[in-house]
Amino acid sequence: MMPKSIAKKLVGYVLGVILVMDMVTGRYECRARALSIEYYAVSCPLVDGMVRNTVSRALANDPTLAAPLLRMHFHDCWIQGCDASILVDSTTNNTAEKDSPANLSLRGFEVIDEAKEELERQCPGVVSCADIVAMAARDSVFLSGGPIYDIPKGRLDGRRSRIEDTVNLPFPTFNSSQLISVFGQRGFTAREMVALSGAHTLGVARCSSFKSRLANIDTTIDSDFAKTLLKTCSLGDTAEQPFDATRTNFDNLYFLALQRKAGVLTSDQTLFVSAATQGVVNGYATNQAMFFFDFQQAMRKLSMLDVKTGTSGEIRQNCRKIN
Repeated sequence: MMPKSIAKKLVGYVLGVILVMDMVTGRYECRARALSIEYYAVSCPLVDGMVRNTVSRALANDPTLAAPLLRMHFHDCWIQGCDASILVDSTTNNTAEKDSPANLSLRGFEVIDEAKEELERQCPGVVSCADIVAMAARDSVFLSGGPIYDIPKGRLDGRRSRIEDTVNLPFPTFNSSQLISVFGQRGFTAREMVALSGAHTLGVARCSSFKSRLANIDTTIDSDFAKTLLKTCSLGDTAEQPFDATRTNFDNLYFLALQRKAGVLTSDQTLFVSAATQGVVNGYATNQAMFFFDFQQAMRKLSMLDVKTGTSGEIRQNCRKIN
């Protein structure tokens, strides 16, 4: 028979091993769950439906909100990662991202606020504003006729939002080489860049972002379309020009417009002009299903750009204010 003293030591050793294994496994599971499709399965299981219902009500009232909600997600992720920094209001001591000239045309902040308020009533302190922005963009695409896709969740909200950071957003005057370079620096291929540019199938551009194309002879613009742009700009810098004929429908007409030399922005038309990207444009123009598939894959990738987890972020009580 084993002496009691040795038995106690053995039991203690086994329990210690089990404890260490639990700690290691727990840390592994925590890391693995940092971003997960099922992140809120227990803590807030109705989150997807609640956000989708909020977005659905908003689009039923104003279908043009789909574009700015989608664009909001891109502009958020491109600066400091997908951390809801785009939602923070400026203060007397800090001018936030949303007040940058590049973001002044964004709308739909009240949709995010409404979703957050409803989630706080249902699951207080659980769902981040960053996840709400990502889900709202996803739902805006689907509810406008685009592909349905899901995204991993578990992003935390950032603690920084500064206007000077927005200089890193791609300019509407970029050519294909510049776009390929800028997107490449963030880990995206040229094909993924063209797919993400297809988000312009929704929404409009303001004259201030394309009037420079009209100052000189631009052979990449169809002459009749140039007249359309001139007419739009005659109404002022804030006058809006749809990217394609169906500004509230998610489809592939944007790429057909590029083939007709009817891209609104320099950064649009260059995708067809450049040999490096023209083949992708032609492929998406003839095969909408291929565009949808590539777009949803690229959006998943975008939604995971430099996300904050663990101690690097927080869950804001109010999406417009850092805790």
